[in-house]
Amino acid sequence: MTQDTLVPNDPGSHDQEVEQLFGADGPLGQSVQGFRPRQSQTEMAKAIAEAIARQGSLIAEAGTGTGKTFAYLAPALLWGGKVIVSTGTKNLQDQLFLRDIPTVRKALNAPVSVALLKGRANYVCHFHLERTLENGRLTSREDVGYLREISRFAKTSGTGDKAELARVPETAPVWSLVTSTRDTCMGAECQYYQDCFVMKARRDAQQADVVVVNHHLFFADVALKDTGIAELLPSANTIVFDEAHQLPETASLFFGETVSTAQVLELCRDVLAEGLAHARDGAEWPKVTGQVDRAARDLRLAFSQDIVRLAVNQIAPSSPFFPALDKLMSELDGMIAVLQSQAERAETIEQCRVRAHELSARLAAWKTASGAASGQAEEDQQAVLWVEAFTSSLQLHKTPLSIAPVFAKQREGSPRAWIFTSATLAVKNDFHHYASQMGLHDAPARTWPSPFDYGRQALLYVPPGLPQPNSPGYTDAVIDAALPLIEAAGGRTFLLCTTIRAVNRAAERLRAEFEARKLPYPLLVQGEAGRTELLDRFRSSGNAVLIGSQSFWEGVDVRGEALSLVIIDKLPFAPPDDPVLAARIEALERKGLNGFVHHQLPEAVITLKQGAGRLIRDETDRGVLMICDPRLISKPYGRRIWQSLPPFKRTRDAADVQAFFAGQTEQANPGEAEELD
Repeated sequence: MTQDTLVPNDPGSHDQEVEQLFGADGPLGQSVQGFRPRQSQTEMAKAIAEAIARQGSLIAEAGTGTGKTFAYLAPALLWGGKVIVSTGTKNLQDQLFLRDIPTVRKALNAPVSVALLKGRANYVCHFHLERTLENGRLTSREDVGYLREISRFAKTSGTGDKAELARVPETAPVWSLVTSTRDTCMGAECQYYQDCFVMKARRDAQQADVVVVNHHLFFADVALKDTGIAELLPSANTIVFDEAHQLPETASLFFGETVSTAQVLELCRDVLAEGLAHARDGAEWPKVTGQVDRAARDLRLAFSQDIVRLAVNQIAPSSPFFPALDKLMSELDGMIAVLQSQAERAETIEQCRVRAHELSARLAAWKTASGAASGQAEEDQQAVLWVEAFTSSLQLHKTPLSIAPVFAKQREGSPRAWIFTSATLAVKNDFHHYASQMGLHDAPARTWPSPFDYGRQALLYVPPGLPQPNSPGYTDAVIDAALPLIEAAGGRTFLLCTTIRAVNRAAERLRAEFEARKLPYPLLVQGEAGRTELLDRFRSSGNAVLIGSQSFWEGVDVRGEALSLVIIDKLPFAPPDDPVLAARIEALERKGLNGFVHHQLPEAVITLKQGAGRLIRDETDRGVLMICDPRLISKPYGRRIWQSLPPFKRTRDAADVQAFFAGQTEQANPGEAEELD
């Protein structure tokens, strides 16, 4: 195969070549262990090859087990030219880079070079590492040990990617002291610029045929021009978004703007350290930073509740919030004046001045926009201004009502192929919701069903008699209905909740019940350990029960008998008090559309499909999906929801579930299935 085959061909059919690649005797069949031809995978690969050839867009939904990764990688590596593959998480990035791409590249004998590009916080920064080693601002003995490991790693690593240093947990606080941010990077002025791991990763990406990134990185770059993708995009011929259902939310995050009190506090810490180190006599640094620090904390205290999400027009005029914001901006201006007078004494003080100036400008822009929004006609507003308070910080957000216009602008320019693929993009084979969110009205959309035999392998059970989901004792009722089935399944259960409060209550109840009934199932609860550790323990125990919320609904792959029962407590409708959701519904209703039907319902269906997708991961898997929410039966929209799920056999009789787990599925009464119709 020559390098010439790596540029996009003139529009023409690659169907025959794809058939051969994915056939039983083709290169994939010969060199990939366990590979079997799947019609849906072959057809999907043909559609992607065709989109690449015509440099067009394609929305491609592939049911679980289709093998979508190989379906897009084979045509992309052979005919995609310069390819950017963007996926949902760093874990999936690593899997693509370390396992999937090398497997396909070797099987196809494709002469392509591949690079992995992550956000700068993933790479050790020589400058910040040295500064931390010198300053020793560490709070625990554990961090001192981790710092020693990182120092050794930086001397021997070729990449500086913290994922390669397994001995230091990704969540260790010391990482924030030895990596840079956009604000704290010295750029070309840095003495370590030539050896910088971030710059090396970007140079490798520039030269590679295939670059693996994640959605956060892709959109952070489009918004901030800070990750190196801006330099990659002009030369890219093909862009593949895997886990593309996540794009609307990720893009909203980055096409919007956020400024937080945490950034102000971090700046104060750095100003104090740099001022004392380089210009001790230039100012009363503790006083200068202390006033800004106090003003930032006072801004958070303007809201007495622990967790708050409010649109700007929901903040009472008498609230202390706006005076506290003015006070913070005034104190910040005072600190900027001091930094300005001392900036010549050290590059790091100048850098702090630039950061302070940017923060001040962003606070002022948010305040101006919030004033303008209150005087603007609702139909003219393009963004929603809102505040979000956490336990110890406050964030000011400006979020676009729609990302479609901004994303459409990104797709203008040089012709190239844009592939959007996921297991969950459609609602009952209708892609309208996703296409309108992304501004992809002109893009062809196709779906390929899962090759799994859901009628034989799985059962959908909706328990009768549960109260409405907003009832005070709802989570307890879910546990009461679930316990007999958890016992029948021998543990081996995921309980997926829609809120952290439900996770905590369910954990409390199950812990007590397991103890009282002497049930030997290990109970694993989100928050009690990292996600990866919980999943490893779940797989290895073989009979565990794992309770989790949002982060366990997707991107989790447990094959075999370790997982046989997935329980979903409620239909995953977004919380009604979400200011962005409320503003989007209002905007739809001004256009004469129904906010629930056109936004909330399709969003919930796509999330539910992700949760349901945890159950059957393999052709030999068997299991039960239990959806506890009575609205699936009682509401007119319930049918639309369960018809969007894979074609499970359906029942409302717990005896059918008991029989299924006892291996007597043939004896289960198929007539019960009709109760969901």
